[in-house]
Amino acid sequence: MDFQYTSFILSVVIASTPLLLAATGELVAERAGVLNLGVEGMMLVGAIAAFAVAVTTGSSTLGILAGVGAGVLTSLIFALLTLSFLSNQVATGLALTIFGTGLSALIGKAYVGMVVARLPQIHIPGLSDIPFFGPVFFGQDVLVYVSFALVAAVYWFLFRTHAGLVLRAVGNSHDAAHAIGFPVIKIRYLAVMFGGGMSGLAGAYMAIAYNTSWSEGMTAGRGWIALALVVFATWRPFWLVVGAYLFGSIMYLSLYIQGFGVHIPSQFISALPYASTVVVLVAISRDRKRIRLNAPASLGKTFHAAG
Repeated sequence: MDFQYTSFILSVVIASTPLLLAATGELVAERAGVLNLGVEGMMLVGAIAAFAVAVTTGSSTLGILAGVGAGVLTSLIFALLTLSFLSNQVATGLALTIFGTGLSALIGKAYVGMVVARLPQIHIPGLSDIPFFGPVFFGQDVLVYVSFALVAAVYWFLFRTHAGLVLRAVGNSHDAAHAIGFPVIKIRYLAVMFGGGMSGLAGAYMAIAYNTSWSEGMTAGRGWIALALVVFATWRPFWLVVGAYLFGSIMYLSLYIQGFGVHIPSQFISALPYASTVVVLVAISRDRKRIRLNAPASLGKTFHAAG
């Protein structure tokens, strides 16, 4: 069996894009001081919403918008419980994942066996026909390019704008930000909603670009990997790209190695998302000063407005 470099790279890009989208949204939420472990649930809700709308209307664009909207609405449940009712962020995020998994499975029963048109790839005459470089750089679907553009936009927002500075200030010290007069709760609501929209977009990508038919739990733990990527990237946007494509390469390399006759236990592959979860929880719970991470100081802490 010859190793097909082009097909391998294309597979890695497809596998990495939903990770990058979801992790980018979670990074913004965590930069605001909110730890949302419900990424997996929001991705699944976004996936079923995108698939259902795309099948019903025949429009991938409407499906993507539905996925984003479903992710935002789901994130509002988390925001309401944690920011307004002051529930524990870790417990609420885990409950949101359970809720999203069950809701997507319930709605998805009506769509089992249906097929949706795959998100079309962009073709640029001349450029897309160049061997290897053409398909890799000029033959992807639009959401692949959107994922890179969003990473750049998030970097610019966080580190080049006054609004980004305020958001980071809220994440580093919500009490000090509140004392200055910044609306901490409003900023965190917006950050959580952005994270939910990005998770919904990642789920939509899984439903109409990665797969063409609905299957229960199609995200297969990618939401947990996205959470781990934020820690891997030390809360810096551009390192998310490295982490997402590293994880995507590992996921697909194992399949290619199996094609060469090297048997890797399926249990090892399926355990990767849960191992990533352990990394997240351990990294967050350890002394941040000692491990010298970029974690926001108020990450996961409940904000009590005085008066």
